Amino acid sequence: MIRRGVTVRTFIVAAAVVAIVVPAGPVYAHGAPTTPISRSAACAGNGTQTSAPACKAAKAATGGFIGAFDNLRIANVNGNDRKVVPDGKLCSGGLDAYRGLDLPRDDFPATEVKSGQTLKIAYRGTIPHQGEFRIFLTKPGYDPSERLRWDDLGSKPLASFTDPPLTGGAYRMKVTLPERAGRHMLYVVWETSSTPDTYYSCSDLVFPAAATKAPTAAPTTAPAKAATTKAAPITTKAPATPDRTTPAPAETAPTAAETSAEPVLAAATSQDSTDVGHWLIAGALGAAVIAGVIALLGRRRRRP
Repeated sequence: MIRRGVTVRTFIVAAAVVAIVVPAGPVYAHGAPTTPISRSAACAGNGTQTSAPACKAAKAATGGFIGAFDNLRIANVNGNDRKVVPDGKLCSGGLDAYRGLDLPRDDFPATEVKSGQTLKIAYRGTIPHQGEFRIFLTKPGYDPSERLRWDDLGSKPLASFTDPPLTGGAYRMKVTLPERAGRHMLYVVWETSSTPDTYYSCSDLVFPAAATKAPTAAPTTAPAKAATTKAAPITTKAPATPDRTTPAPAETAPTAAETSAEPVLAAATSQDSTDVGHWLIAGALGAAVIAGVIALLGRRRRRP
């Protein structure tokens, strides 16, 4: 019995030591975005959408095998991402085991979003680490038919987060999406500070297509509006006038009554002059007759 007890206790202690020394799951697995779904979380060997056509193509391009979804990492980058990760290999981080994720396809599993939306990001952390998350979004005019390049992301991240808490098995962050249209890429860089590793991931986003502009008005419409606008000054602005607001009486044209009255007034003035002349002649004649009579009477008185 003593031997059996010792054997049991020895087995339990040995099992506990093994459990401590050898943790469950892959030793070097650490994390990747699951919301919005990343290409590694969808297509990797333990991904959730490996049957998608793009994931099958990515697997074939990688020689039939893609590494673990949460192990896409490079050591000792020290923030020199653009020097270490080559253009066209951003989604794989330049790692051969993930090279199929760089395929320029528009049918990778994607998340539908809208401009101005607050996008929730869940970065699955299988082993917790401290560090900084730098989140980029492709610029307007990004062409998904081309391999992703650093220039497609611009010089500054859309947002960055340092040491966010691990909640429910994921690092949870939020970003506000700027104006975009069509298919774009959310690129997440996780530079850990508790290890020498930096992780890279691509998440496909689909914005609504750009709205088409309404056709411009016919050329005949514009002139009509212009004519109306030009006519306004004619009706609202009067020509300059003299200091008075109404014309002086002398400037008015004579009426018909005034025109006919002028000859009548002239005829009356001529008749008055004729009558006066007649009276003067009659007076002169009368005076001459009287003077003649007086002269005759004087002569008669002188005679004896």
